[in-house]
Amino acid sequence: METRNKILFNLRLNFILSTNQLTIVQFIFNLMDALSYFIRTALPAYLKSLPIPENSAGYAKLTARDYLQLVPFVTTVLLLIYLTFQALLPEDEDDQIKKIEKEPQVNQSLSKDKDKVVHVYDIKDIQPECDKAQNKSVSYCRCWKSKKFPLCDGTHNQHNKDTGDNVGPLVVTNKKE
Repeated sequence: METRNKILFNLRLNFILSTNQLTIVQFIFNLMDALSYFIRTALPAYLKSLPIPENSAGYAKLTARDYLQLVPFVTTVLLLIYLTFQALLPEDEDDQIKKIEKEPQVNQSLSKDKDKVVHVYDIKDIQPECDKAQNKSVSYCRCWKSKKFPLCDGTHNQHNKDTGDNVGPLVVTNKKE
């Protein structure tokens, strides 16, 4: 009777749905039939076939083949327990910190004991530097790698080559008209 009802239902769908939609509906019916078979027939038969002893002393009597038969079941149960706990338990603070990737620091070594490194120069102090320079300009480091910091020594060129960065110095010139 149940098969007859399915056939009648499928015939009714033939008139209503197009061919493409019908194949999707048939796929869903086949999937549900397979799931039903697995839950109602295959899984109970598999569980009944497992050599699970009735008490803890029975585990000593199991053979190596019995233990091998239990491996897929125990692995599946442990995996389900692990995944359930992973989904339900909050993340550790250390795990959260590891997930946040920090950008690399530009300043790797200069004045690390300070919260913020600030250099203030009076324009009057820069003027003699410009006058001493051959090309009447002074370059200040912006890559934080100069050995003559805060003045630029060209270290940014190697830094740019190594990292693909494009940092350059701050150039102060004395343009007298």
